[in-house]
Amino acid sequence: MAIAGAIVGAALGGWINDAYGRKKATLFADVIFTAGAIIMASAPDPYVLILGRLLVGLGVGIASVTAPVYIAEASPSEIRGSLVSTNVLMITGGQFLSYLVNLAFTGVPGTWRWMLGVSGVPAVVQFVLMLFLPESPRWLFVKNRKNEAVDVLSKIFDVARLEDEVDFLTAQSEQERQRRSNIKFWDVFRSKEIRLAFLVGAGLLAFQQFTGINTVMYYSPTIVQMAGFHANELALLLSLIVAGMNAAGTILGIYLIDHAGRKKLALSSLGGVIVSLVILAFAFYKQSSTSNELYGWLAVVGLALYIGFFSPGMGPVPWTLSSEIYPEEYRGICGGMSATVCWVSNLIVSETFLSIAEGIGIGSTFLIIGVIAVVAFVFVLVYVPETKGLTFDEVEVIWRERAWGKNPNTQNLLEQGSSS
Repeated sequence: MAIAGAIVGAALGGWINDAYGRKKATLFADVIFTAGAIIMASAPDPYVLILGRLLVGLGVGIASVTAPVYIAEASPSEIRGSLVSTNVLMITGGQFLSYLVNLAFTGVPGTWRWMLGVSGVPAVVQFVLMLFLPESPRWLFVKNRKNEAVDVLSKIFDVARLEDEVDFLTAQSEQERQRRSNIKFWDVFRSKEIRLAFLVGAGLLAFQQFTGINTVMYYSPTIVQMAGFHANELALLLSLIVAGMNAAGTILGIYLIDHAGRKKLALSSLGGVIVSLVILAFAFYKQSSTSNELYGWLAVVGLALYIGFFSPGMGPVPWTLSSEIYPEEYRGICGGMSATVCWVSNLIVSETFLSIAEGIGIGSTFLIIGVIAVVAFVFVLVYVPETKGLTFDEVEVIWRERAWGKNPNTQNLLEQGSSS
């Protein structure tokens, strides 16, 4: 139900972002988070508990659209990838902390009420801190609130660069106001450029889920037990290590995304994921036919390798690209649609994994995920552009070129952006 709520939240989040701004969307998500946590902690029956989960999911969906866009729009282009990736670090770090928090409450009376209720604390903290943060300068420009936007930009850039940024955003916002101001859902598919951008943004987020990351994160204790480690404590301990590796890998990704680039990082990540999934499939095939403990440990190694390769690349890259590949007037709606695709994919994978594993065996299941990872590798190779160091305007040029072919003016603009 939390994932179902996230699907609705992501679908609404794009519209909320465009209509009311990134800051108000974040504050709204925090209010929903807090309400959901209170309802879950005080739930008198399962139906109220489910309502609380639905509300929390709604908040998650809105936040998953808002945070990457807000960070990207407030970031200088040369460090935009690193800062958006920090958002992913907060997610993976939060998952790790949730394991520790749950562990701390296992011996406390009313265990699950504390576990679920305490999730409202970060939402309250973020709500208070968000009151002191500014609105996205790009959104302010689009809404013709130039003075407020300049005030925000003056806190981000030094005086030497500020004038250039203001002139650039002023010119860009004039162009955007001359375009259709009221973007609708179907407009995304009418424009060839936006259609191509959406294919990449939504495709990457779908492959992020179908290559199995949340299956591993949700079911790592179960997977460890399937590998032959039946003690609950050991399974939870190994799962805690997996969550820790996920957070550590994201830190590496923050460095690499603006140095190696988005595309290279995604390809190398998927290459390692494919090898890891083959190891996992082999280990489970052997473990099911023999009782050798060695194959159980090989499965755990495969699991660790999978996280080690996935978390620096396919963890942050899809969210980073999704926050920077759409033109300003489409960024909210396309970001929301991409995030909706992500959460629908998440729901499909999380709801089918255990059933498929029981039906055909966990080794065959990992082999299927491996085949999907190969398809994802080809998708990135063929469709995903490199956006490292490019401004939003230069990224738009890429889609125009792909849609309508190159011309000298757009080529010169790209070359200038790459050299800067």
